[in-house]
Amino acid sequence: MATSFGIIIMLGLLANLIFTKIKLPGLLGMLILGVILGPYGFNLLEPSLLNASADFRKIALIIILLRAGIGISREDLNKVGKTAIKMSCIPGIVEGFFIAFASIKFLGFTFIQGGILGFILAAVSPAVVVPQMLNFMDRKIGTNKGIPTLILAGASIDDVFAITIFSTFLGLYSGSQVNIGIKLLEIPISIILGIVAGAIIGFIMVKMFKKHHIRDTKKVLLIIGASILLTAIENLLKNKIEIAGLLGVMTIGFIILEKMPEVGRRLSLKLNKIWIFAEILLFVLVGAQVNIGVALNAGAVGILVISIGLVGRSLGVLISVMGTDLNWKERLFCIIAYIPKATVQAAIGAIPLSLGVASGEVILAIAVLSILITAPIGAVAISSSSTKLLEMDK
Repeated sequence: MATSFGIIIMLGLLANLIFTKIKLPGLLGMLILGVILGPYGFNLLEPSLLNASADFRKIALIIILLRAGIGISREDLNKVGKTAIKMSCIPGIVEGFFIAFASIKFLGFTFIQGGILGFILAAVSPAVVVPQMLNFMDRKIGTNKGIPTLILAGASIDDVFAITIFSTFLGLYSGSQVNIGIKLLEIPISIILGIVAGAIIGFIMVKMFKKHHIRDTKKVLLIIGASILLTAIENLLKNKIEIAGLLGVMTIGFIILEKMPEVGRRLSLKLNKIWIFAEILLFVLVGAQVNIGVALNAGAVGILVISIGLVGRSLGVLISVMGTDLNWKERLFCIIAYIPKATVQAAIGAIPLSLGVASGEVILAIAVLSILITAPIGAVAISSSSTKLLEMDK
């Protein structure tokens, strides 16, 4: 595994540098590198690392979401709160059902099979979106109207809706007794439990830091450790009750900034340094999950279904931002920022196939194709359009 780490670090830094030099997002270079190094490319990564890939990706995602939480102030959150709630559910739900009906028409799926595919694809990728929004917050791009905070908050909850509705359709397919009303009720409960769990951990950390003198590096390690345990508890209780663990992780960062602003700012700098390594690991390992051969099997019909879904998502974003003071350029940027898909699709795309869903191979192929198309296009579009569509806060 150590050799694979060495390869990832050296080539990941090089890919990041090359793509940055040619004015493209560095994460795009790392994603492509992952595809090349992975088991479906030249197979240069050791199986032991690939077996632990999901855990490493989760840790990297935790680090960037902690950084996101510490970057969100109460003032910014109050500014975008209602719109963020709408952005967290409306675009994904509209996209999911657009894909479900498109699958019936173009793939010959039943409505339930279409729903399974729709809500695999409906999740936006926090791994791609969050780092770019934090970069814009640091550079004061769009911050006068809180647009990066809006997208950060919406994207972090978007996955909760997508995964819950996906599991509902999967239950309906398997014939198990699924109470749709209870499943829908689980979504706000999951969000509330995630926030409460994160707040409790955050307050415990604040009390500990005030009572005991602890070096900032050790503070960061304690927070990361507690965040990992929170997501472990989420997995442990998954069959009994859903907890939005990643939202809880962001809440930990938010509480620390709120109660200890100076400490929060120092810890943010520490997390930025850790992110240099975590970013490489996250995007290379996400790329390594992509099977280009499977994606190609989806063909033109797969691209059509994904495109119809993105049209639905765009309409959902426009509905969400109705009544706000955003101008048409800022609304267009919100649409672009909600394009990338990667993390959830890589994690759950193969579940229907493993459970014997009749269309499982097609679902997996389209899920992989959605990563190949939307992650690079979305990453480039977010980066290149930000300065053209958003105002710089002076």
